[in-house]
Amino acid sequence: MSNKTPPRPKTIRCAIYTRKSTEEGLDQQFNSLDAQREAAEAYIRSQKCEGWEIVYDRYDDGGFSGGNIERPALKRLMEDIQAGKIDCVVVYKVDRLSRSLLDFARVMETFDKFNVSFVSVTQHFNTTHSMGRLTLNILLSFAQFEREIIGERIRDKLAAQCRRGQWTGGYPVLGYDVDRSERTPKLVVNAEEAIQVRRIFSLYLELKNLMPVVEELDKRGWKNKLWNSKKGLPKGGRQFDKCSVHALLTNPIYCGKIKHKTDLYPGQHQVR
Repeated sequence: MSNKTPPRPKTIRCAIYTRKSTEEGLDQQFNSLDAQREAAEAYIRSQKCEGWEIVYDRYDDGGFSGGNIERPALKRLMEDIQAGKIDCVVVYKVDRLSRSLLDFARVMETFDKFNVSFVSVTQHFNTTHSMGRLTLNILLSFAQFEREIIGERIRDKLAAQCRRGQWTGGYPVLGYDVDRSERTPKLVVNAEEAIQVRRIFSLYLELKNLMPVVEELDKRGWKNKLWNSKKGLPKGGRQFDKCSVHALLTNPIYCGKIKHKTDLYPGQHQVR
């Protein structure tokens, strides 16, 4: 009888990629990205007998949509694949990598070129098998379909809000604050800023040119709207330039309108 020990399986270096579309909850001690990574690490450890090992470099994209591949961690992952540092990419779910069939096809083309496998923990397949490839394409088609349906619903909702004259979000403008005390945010007049807005309009009527208005606002030290994000971070507050003055003077909000594409609707906000 032979006393030879069975050959050790080839080491497969497994990188874990995680993604979350919004930044909500990322500041928590254990967030969605951590949960995805924990599940992927457990799966890789279960395949230790096959030579699977975890690559401990983190590839986490928090607050990035799956509708495109312009994501810093994904770009770094692709660079490491091309550098020959990775043999397998593990995700919690297929749409964490991409929700676009075209983008996914491009990513998989790179995987194939550098002989990198792709594994989804919750959907139990990998691309080393033909059935895994077929299942992957089917799942991704449904993921893209779901994304398009969600996009259509959001667009329809925004259009309906505009028709009702409701503010649909975006950067608040000088002269208004955002009241978020109700389910649907609304614009409320900021009396102090409203005085500045009226004076900017009157300055343009007097000077009849944008640049003299910009120069006068600079002398007065007046700046664009300063506001805080949902996280309490200060935004805006920049000096006026020709473009920002023009945007203010042509903004339909100041005449009580809400714009959607090329259409204008009577707004629910006050005009002073």
